[in-house]
Amino acid sequence: MMAATFAAVFVALYVGHSVGDHWVQSSCQAADKGKPGWTGRLADARHVLGLTLTKMILLLPVVFLLDLRVSALGLVLGFAVDAVTHWWADRRSTLAWLAKVTGKSEFYSLGTPAHPAAPATAEGGYAPTLGTGAYALDQSFHHVWLLVGALIIATV
Repeated sequence: MMAATFAAVFVALYVGHSVGDHWVQSSCQAADKGKPGWTGRLADARHVLGLTLTKMILLLPVVFLLDLRVSALGLVLGFAVDAVTHWWADRRSTLAWLAKVTGKSEFYSLGTPAHPAAPATAEGGYAPTLGTGAYALDQSFHHVWLLVGALIIATV
């Protein structure tokens, strides 16, 4: 039963993440959350609040309709871990630093003018893209912490 709870919670959080990060987040939050100082911190906090509420709204019917056994403490801890790590990564300089110390700076810059091959492929051809290396690393970072949050919610 715990594995099924984890799976259902993870799917709900994953969908909530996608909706909250792309549909709920305002253009202003997206533009400002990486800025230095309080402007960036507050924009990021507003984004994470909307994102977390979206995840909660999507998780509640899953918990009730599937009669999942989750505790209030597990929910609080799971959402807290997810929110704090999401806020940290979305400050942008923090994730850029993580990419640098893990040897991923070139991939982080993929799809931007900073990349050595921009805007072409290594062979010199056009390199159309729907995203950047920074976006891919951002999303995969969030996915790891969604997994951790779902594990906490399902097991605490």
